[in-house]
Amino acid sequence: MAGSYNGVAIPTDGTRIGYTGGKYQIPDHPIIPFIEGDGTGRDIWKASLRVFNAAVEKAYRGKRRVAWYEVFAGEKAKSKFDTWLPDDTVEAIRQFRVAIKGPLTTPVGGGIRSLNVALRQILDLYACVRPVKYYNGVPSPVKHPERMDVVIFRENTEDVYAGVEWEQGTAEVARLIEFLNKDMLKGGKKQIRLDSGVGIKPISVTGTKRLVRMAIQSALETGRKTVTLVHKGNIQKFTEGAFRKWGYELATKEFRDKVVTERESWIIDNKDKNPNLSVAANAELVEPGMEFAPPAFRQSVEKEVKDTLDAIGTTHGNGAWKKKLMINDRIADSIFQQIVTRPEEYSVLATPNLNGDYISDAAAAQVGGLGIAPGANIGDGYAIFEATHGTAPKYADKDVINPGSVMLSGVMMFRHLVWNEAADLIEQSMERTIEQKKVTYDFERLMPGATKVKTSEFAGYMIENMGAGVLV
Repeated sequence: MAGSYNGVAIPTDGTRIGYTGGKYQIPDHPIIPFIEGDGTGRDIWKASLRVFNAAVEKAYRGKRRVAWYEVFAGEKAKSKFDTWLPDDTVEAIRQFRVAIKGPLTTPVGGGIRSLNVALRQILDLYACVRPVKYYNGVPSPVKHPERMDVVIFRENTEDVYAGVEWEQGTAEVARLIEFLNKDMLKGGKKQIRLDSGVGIKPISVTGTKRLVRMAIQSALETGRKTVTLVHKGNIQKFTEGAFRKWGYELATKEFRDKVVTERESWIIDNKDKNPNLSVAANAELVEPGMEFAPPAFRQSVEKEVKDTLDAIGTTHGNGAWKKKLMINDRIADSIFQQIVTRPEEYSVLATPNLNGDYISDAAAAQVGGLGIAPGANIGDGYAIFEATHGTAPKYADKDVINPGSVMLSGVMMFRHLVWNEAADLIEQSMERTIEQKKVTYDFERLMPGATKVKTSEFAGYMIENMGAGVLV
């Protein structure tokens, strides 16, 4: 391992985080790289760093401490090294495994690597994780924001974000359309218009199952009750529909003793209520209107009932299924409605890339918006925690922006390290400070009687509320 990155010496008072056998080895003084961010990121990071250090000191009284290590990307990297993303920054994050960053400018112009895209590719950060919950006192556009408490696991490498597309009017897209129309769609009614741009939407078994696996493992570790597969499989049967199919396969194969699917719960509950219930009668309860169904469909449902009872009737019957993690699925457009009308019914959402992008922001809007929405890109052995909002350059260096997104991303980071005491202190002090109505301008204008405070002042009040001394 190098002694420095980007010309900055590695802290001598810290230790590298290890990773073996699928588990992190967290030292008491881990070296954690940070990117302060562009625009308002500078103010936000300064405030967040004070809060992080205060929480760790309060929780562990010197027994644990973070050795922060600055690495560079965005405008600061461009001015120092004439590149938006130095190779040393990528390598440092690879070496130290866990990092945190503020918002970064998206460079204008071709041939420039995106920080997020580069790190996702190099470190294979395949899950975008976005917890969405309500903190008392936060202004909200809905009547009962406290009902929202979900964690969204968004697949991070596939779907339309794979970037495989051809521009309308080019020779390449003309060749592709000709091949599709004359070969792949030959003899059918479907044809692609000749003046189309065309994109490819790949969704793989690999990408799906590792994402769903992480979602289920997280739900089991944190005591959550459901994992919902969100898809548009009623229209896109071999991509989004396959995401649903492969998600169920993964759940019932790898976590059989710990999970029950929604349909399995119906079958078992019917049998629990009436032990003498026949397979055919059970099937009719699972699929009302069975008398009008084709014989082949009736037979398939009856087989499903029999196979379920044979496989898990003993282990999951007599009410045991109620203590299992429920795996269900919902159509994407339906979930948008339901996270508004009955969000309390959902706990963990596992989604393909595009669905997760939409749902994350729509859910965050109900509980205070992106200003306090944390996020992370996580893979096997690597994790980067980040603000989910932009740089807001017109507010840069004015000490006015809500630092909540980075602070709560720090909460995610500390939980990832299993430093839950520090994470709890940050969450509790943020909620207490908001309840006291000492908030930045974005919340103050929506909260009657609130006191508008600066970014740095908000951090100070948070530190006071956790009862820790101010640390630089």
